Amino acid sequence: GKVARFGLVARAEALGARVILLRPGIHSDVEELARKAVAEGADLLGVAGGDGTQALVAAVAAEHDLPFLVISAGTRNHLAMDLGLDRTDPSRCLDALTDGVELRVDLGDVAGRAFVNTVSFGVYAAIVQRPEYRDAKAGTALDALPDLLAGGAGERLDALADDRPVDGQQALLVSNNPYSSADPLDVGRRPRLDGGELGVLGIRVDGAAQAADLAVRGAMSPALTMLTSRRVEVRAGAASIPVAVDGEALTLPTPVVCTLRPGALRVLVPRDRPGAVDQVPELDWRRIATLALDRPASGARR
Repeated sequence: GKVARFGLVARAEALGARVILLRPGIHSDVEELARKAVAEGADLLGVAGGDGTQALVAAVAAEHDLPFLVISAGTRNHLAMDLGLDRTDPSRCLDALTDGVELRVDLGDVAGRAFVNTVSFGVYAAIVQRPEYRDAKAGTALDALPDLLAGGAGERLDALADDRPVDGQQALLVSNNPYSSADPLDVGRRPRLDGGELGVLGIRVDGAAQAADLAVRGAMSPALTMLTSRRVEVRAGAASIPVAVDGEALTLPTPVVCTLRPGALRVLVPRDRPGAVDQVPELDWRRIATLALDRPASGARR
């Protein structure tokens, strides 16, 4: 409803943009629409939507080295948040068309598919695959995560982060640049999007005692692994595994390889970005874990 509520169509057209509306309940190939726009001479691509939709259009923009405009009309808009854009009023993102600056940011790749935020595996991805995932009740899954892990939920995954093994993980999160800090009132953010490294967060719990330790000590628990890498290969015993890419539920053949294309995406942003911050508090693993579910933490701001 944000497109109508904030008058995005009229404002974009007044600024010279051609607008294509995606109708609710009707499947649209967003990537194909972006490619058609390029073929017809577009010199900029933009999309109003969440991270999954942003990634599809961003991939086409990067392929043709065109500027990319992010309009924060999705549910969580992690990319928009980390760019400092106004998530409360997506119409302000259009200010980039009259007073904008260009940023070069990294673009993630998982099995040939672009991602702008995170790729999640194991227990994280299994939750996203559930039909009730988008219902508000699914938020309780995060609170129960230590219990799920202690009960052995989910298949164990082995990963290779560059040349470092990360074995026996029940939950694994790979992000386009690391989430090294978090806002205590929200789900966390990346200090930069042009660092050229993937963030890797893994959870391995062997029994109830470790699950309890993880719940209490968080980032200090030995059950939690945090590192950075340029390439992550995820392996499993199965021929394919559930994977959540920017909150979208997929099934991909193993091994699944995540890489980063440094500086591949030209992003046009408004000169005035009210969401930009200089400092954020210390990491909270629970809030970072919500990124894998693309849901707000309990009590978090909308």
